[in-house]
Parts: sequence; C-alpha cells; structure tokens
Amino acid sequence: MIERIAADIIVILHLGFILFVGLGAFLSLRWKWAACLHLPAALWGAAIEFRHGVCPLTPLEQRFRAAAGEAGYSGDFIEHYLTPIIYPSGLDELAQTVLGTLVIVINLAVYGWVLFRRRRHGPAQP
Repeated sequence: MIERIAADIIVILHLGFILFVGLGAFLSLRWKWAACLHLPAALWGAAIEFRHGVCPLTPLEQRFRAAAGEAGYSGDFIEHYLTPIIYPSGLDELAQTVLGTLVIVINLAVYGWVLFRRRRHGPAQP
C-alpha cells in the first residue's frame, strides 16, 4: 500500500516538475529569485527531451509500482501518462524534439520580456 502511495506521489511531483519546466519562467515576472530555480530545471527538461532520455523519476515510480504488485510500464512518464492525452498515436523522437524546442522558445520569450521590462522600468519593487 505504501509503495502505491509513493508511486502516486512521484507521479504528482513529476507532473509538477514538467509544469514548472514549461511555465516556471512566468514566476520570474513576480520573483527574481525564481529564475535561479527555474533555469536549471528548464535546461534539464529540454536536455531530456532532446536526448530522448528518461527522467530519473520514471524508473523510481516504476520500482514502487512493481513493489506494490502493480504492472509496470515501458517508456517514460510523458509517453505513459501524457501522450494518451496529447498525442493519440504515441510519442516519437520528432515529438520529443518539438517539446524540447517549445520549452526553450517559451522560456526565452518570457525571460526576454522580463529583461526588457526590468531595463525599461528599472528594478522591480517588492
């Protein structure tokens, strides 16, 4: 039972991390320090996608599922949980490259806006 709960918590953390990678730059619009946390996360997320890799959270979740007596799955987190929602036919290398590129483009746009705004208006007030 505890292994299943641990696996479910990892899924929630994993999804939260993915959302943070894709959208965390928006936090820097409010808090400058958020970029210090977000930039390494975004680079990691893009690197995993470009290298067609598997996030370390995926095998950890699978181990907990196996320990709980549940059937594991092959592939990665995105392929197993998000692909059925986003892509009807599966996640291939091109789709991963597109996801990695989206992470970079969205974040460059937001951070570009942050820098433009700070230069134009001076330092943000707390």
